[in-house]
Amino acid sequence: MGAEILALGEPMVEFNQTGAGEGRLYLQGFGGDTSNAAIAAARQGARVGYLSAVGDDRYGRMLRELWRREGVDDADVRTDAEAFTAVYFVEHDAQGHHFSFLRRGSAASRMRPQDLPQERIARAAFLHLSGISAAISESACDTCFAAIATARAAGVPVSFDTNLRLKLWPIDRARAVMRELIAQSDLCLPSLDDISAISGLQEPDALVDYCRGLGARQVVLKLGADGALVDDGRRRVRIDSHPCKPVDATGAGDTFGGSLLARLVAGDTLQDAARYAAVAAALSTQGFGAVDPIPRAEQVRAALTRG
Repeated sequence: MGAEILALGEPMVEFNQTGAGEGRLYLQGFGGDTSNAAIAAARQGARVGYLSAVGDDRYGRMLRELWRREGVDDADVRTDAEAFTAVYFVEHDAQGHHFSFLRRGSAASRMRPQDLPQERIARAAFLHLSGISAAISESACDTCFAAIATARAAGVPVSFDTNLRLKLWPIDRARAVMRELIAQSDLCLPSLDDISAISGLQEPDALVDYCRGLGARQVVLKLGADGALVDDGRRRVRIDSHPCKPVDATGAGDTFGGSLLARLVAGDTLQDAARYAAVAAALSTQGFGAVDPIPRAEQVRAALTRG
């Protein structure tokens, strides 16, 4: 299965509005952007581990059961007996999906640099983290930068997904921290809205130029229904989106990122990996929840074959 992708961040238990019972019935699932990405990578056949913390509670145990079912190694997920496992709710309306979180003071937000498995990070194929990983607390932010320092010292490439959540931190701090995270990333995976808010720019090529100018070696700008813009440091290619019938896009960007990393580790070029990831992300929008609809490799390959 090749070398290991390591993802770092906050896992969550999800309650997703289904539309039944006048909007009062919710489907219990799982979320947390980097956990979603880890599962997406594992479903594409990659070897994956997760770095985080959960509470000593039912939801923490449910997440461990999930990772073990999915083949995501949770050996370096700590159990924090003094904190809880985070929860969130998703509601849907004509404007899209809306999130409500119960996460302040969660176990993952109490991550510390000294808890990191340094040797494991130094052996990884990729270290993957996100803006949310850094936003949930100051100690979590410090942990992200410490993990990046370990990875870079060992020559391990760093993948960074912006995932801007302004409920978690002020825009000025988000800009400052994310600019530095982009600067230290080998592969930056911003979404159009995120990087526009950070940079003040709007046009896709200008946004990719912005990330490259900060120091990102490669950039895949996620454009939602308009596909993606891929810059591998030598050339820039537009990737079309895959036709789908979306009902819930909650974890589509995470599916894209995890699937992309899995294909890179398998030996694909960045452009080919992005084409694969675009199909996986589209398929993931056709069911409710962040995790359950993530496709497996055979489903993605079948969709690629059909075109």
